[in-house]
Amino acid sequence: MTQTLEHEEVTVHRGSRSGLPLIIAIHSRALGPAVGGIRLRRYGSWRDGLADALRLSEAMTYKCAASGLDFGGGKTVVALDRHTDVTPQLRAAALADLGELIASHEGTYYAGPDIGTTPDDMAVVRRSTPYVFCLPEEHGGTGDSGTPTATGVLAALRAGAEHVFGTASFAGRSVIVSGYGSVGSRVAAGLAGDGARVLVSDVDESKRAAALRSGLTWLAPEEVPATAADVLVPAAVGGVLGPETVAELDVRLVVGPANNQLTDDSVAEALAGRGIVWVPDFVASAGGVVYTLGREVDQIGREEAVRRVLAIGDTVRLLLDRARTDGTTPLAEAKSLATTRLARLAGAGR
Repeated sequence: MTQTLEHEEVTVHRGSRSGLPLIIAIHSRALGPAVGGIRLRRYGSWRDGLADALRLSEAMTYKCAASGLDFGGGKTVVALDRHTDVTPQLRAAALADLGELIASHEGTYYAGPDIGTTPDDMAVVRRSTPYVFCLPEEHGGTGDSGTPTATGVLAALRAGAEHVFGTASFAGRSVIVSGYGSVGSRVAAGLAGDGARVLVSDVDESKRAAALRSGLTWLAPEEVPATAADVLVPAAVGGVLGPETVAELDVRLVVGPANNQLTDDSVAEALAGRGIVWVPDFVASAGGVVYTLGREVDQIGREEAVRRVLAIGDTVRLLLDRARTDGTTPLAEAKSLATTRLARLAGAGR
């Protein structure tokens, strides 16, 4: 996503207990309270963490709007430097600081887990504020959102495969999953179960043994861009698809849960120019937030919440068909879908 200065509110605060830079970026509340995960990650500087929060909160606005959710986009970043040792004491202090900072937004921003945080961490934040999602199930929450996120990605992958290959089946297809974490490992398992030949990669070499035990092929991260396959699934951090990487790719379809995959929106044109269909990340990765808000806000049952997640496939079909008909990119169509909804509600005085 392109970083803008259109955010409604950005807070940069040094935690009184932890001493860590805490950042909350709220891109939009046009559709309702902002939602976004808490990312605890190492950065070169806190300014890099701020840039990440700005990009991610903007992406969350589009994710909610394109998914038909009555929520806006936000993000929290706890910016660690490269030398910080995250002891249990420091984590507890940072979460206590965050709870107070989130509470100060008085219900206009809800947080959940993201890279570096867990449902157990959300239970700690909940001590200071009710405005937090995805607590462990024993505390009344929906727990880890990795499974519904992966379910949505698989729905998007099947819709993309139907568009590109003429069938939603992955039997006999080769798929690279770049990032073998909570969501990537689930997506890899689902694809393998569909009969795909799955190659996985991760910067954490310790995950290799688990991947091999699951019958998957391991790739070194530097091998991913030039490895020939039918499909690429970016499932790690963002900013992985830039002009140089796109020029190397030997795939026909790119669908994955990593946020902010493109280094710049213009890369969507470069992908299309090479005949590669890219499903926008904020559409493919929406399963977790769709499921969580359905269960925790709308109070619907699991079956109905999963049905809503699977509807991501219908959205992908719509966007790909429109892009083909209009001669545009799926990104242009997805942004049009989101901005039309935002404009309609703004015009109605929402």
